[in-house]
Amino acid sequence: MKDIRQPAHHRSRRRMAGLLMALLVILGMAGSTALAAPGGTAQQTGSTVRVPHRATDAVAAMQPSWNLGNTLDAIPDETSWGNPKATRELFRTIRAQGFRSVRIPVTWNDHHSATAPYTFDAAYMSRVRQVVDWAQAENLYVVLNVHHDSWQWISKIATNHDNVVARFNALWTQISAAFRDEPRTLLLEGVNEPTFDDATAAQKTQFMDELNTSFHRIVRASGGGNKDRLLVLTTQVGTPSQGLMDDLYTTISGLRDRNLVATVHYYSWYPFSVNIAGGTRYGDDARNDAYDAFARMHNTFVAKGIPVYLGEYGLLAYPDDNHPSRIERGEALKYYEHVGHLARVAGVTTALWDPGFAYLNRETLKSRDPALFAWIKSSWTTRSGTASFDKVFVAKSSRITAQSLTLDPNGTKFRGLWHGDTKLAEGRDYTVFEDRLTLTAAALTRLTGDRDHGVNATLQARFSKGLPWQIDVVTYDTPVLSDATGTAAKFTLPTKYQGDDLATMHATYADGTNAGQTGWTPYQEFNAAFSPDYRNGTIILTPEFLKALRDGEPATLTFHFHSGAKVKYKVTKSGDSVTGTAVKES
Repeated sequence: MKDIRQPAHHRSRRRMAGLLMALLVILGMAGSTALAAPGGTAQQTGSTVRVPHRATDAVAAMQPSWNLGNTLDAIPDETSWGNPKATRELFRTIRAQGFRSVRIPVTWNDHHSATAPYTFDAAYMSRVRQVVDWAQAENLYVVLNVHHDSWQWISKIATNHDNVVARFNALWTQISAAFRDEPRTLLLEGVNEPTFDDATAAQKTQFMDELNTSFHRIVRASGGGNKDRLLVLTTQVGTPSQGLMDDLYTTISGLRDRNLVATVHYYSWYPFSVNIAGGTRYGDDARNDAYDAFARMHNTFVAKGIPVYLGEYGLLAYPDDNHPSRIERGEALKYYEHVGHLARVAGVTTALWDPGFAYLNRETLKSRDPALFAWIKSSWTTRSGTASFDKVFVAKSSRITAQSLTLDPNGTKFRGLWHGDTKLAEGRDYTVFEDRLTLTAAALTRLTGDRDHGVNATLQARFSKGLPWQIDVVTYDTPVLSDATGTAAKFTLPTKYQGDDLATMHATYADGTNAGQTGWTPYQEFNAAFSPDYRNGTIILTPEFLKALRDGEPATLTFHFHSGAKVKYKVTKSGDSVTGTAVKES
């Protein structure tokens, strides 16, 4: 807030009251002040937001939340990573979509001096304040933090301790002063995903406690609204492992402050999140990883009266309009549905990480994928039924036979199958035995029509609540790969996909060892080692994968497709030349 000075001479009480009211109205129009309200709450002027007194209730009121990713945290400037500047209309859209809070990551490194006294650039601070106030003016809670500074310079704390701590403290002294009179709808988060280079495990624990404690002390000492503002404290790297959360619990309980919030991040089981090591499905490993993570959050913090703000969640490589999709769509929907459910059960508030090219188009202010967002939004309040897959594959080269999927109602009841507005007939078109859904050969014959490769029909499995589960009926034949030559900088395999989609690639040498840049698994990372190009009918082997191959030693690649088809291919690098040979199945 600006420094509003009092008049030089005292006026009558009536005159002073009038001036005070006018001042409050002016500041309220800017969305940057708060009025006391009955019942221990604060009300933002010109806003309907009423912040509950208890931290647990306030954080619950922030559900769901959204991240303004790759914007004020971009390096070096707001638009450097491809997003337009944030506008008030953006926050109006976010509120209309159902979000109740936003996390505004900020990287300060390029906007303050790198030496003492580490003074902020006034214009940048003004811009941050403007964005924060716009969000609050749209009745959104705001979480403001120190973001990529964590790896830019805070990570050097082990070898440059005193300077890093002095700089960190100077940043928070200035941020606290700038926002001390903001309403309680503003939360402050000490640091994002902190890492500590060249440090032992014990030192890392010490540094994390030191930064969290210093952040808390500085903000509270700044007075004003910061005396009881909700402060967000993190684990190392934002990781929800038990040991790191135990460390954070020790710090929070030791501070004896009822207005503290624990934060961690969750991006699913790593092999599934990036599609590596065979993690092509949201199966038991991924589901159990999510279940365990949210159970730990609940048991470590929520059950003990400390609210949890899941500051970032999503998938590390999905969605991404700039590259072929690493994760099969239905499997991604299962993840979002499951995480939404687990968060509600655990009492955790979730903040979707949006880098700007994933969910909301910042230029048009429209959802990039409305159907995906519908699943995310539905998960905030209810469960939806799914199935073992979202496709049924029918081979064109053979006679059509019945095909089955396993239903996963997730506590709902299966209500039937629809094709468009037509309800299919149970017994004639499909059967259900316990959780087994089987499409009859007669129904598949009708639905596949002329049997062109690709999706011939899309069905809906409807349940008693939540969203319907879409099932594509796909005609396919086993993909065909052809011989090719190229270089270590550019090599593509001619591929006839024939209605199928690539799932993963297994790569080994004749001695059984793994081939490629990811040595700990034969299943290489999607888009990092290989990538489908459906439009041009190829599979691309990346330069990183090819350069990692042993010179002169053939590697056997097995391409796995979502139909279940597997196709082998041999590739040999000799110097800068690469030769590929299709393996004929006997």
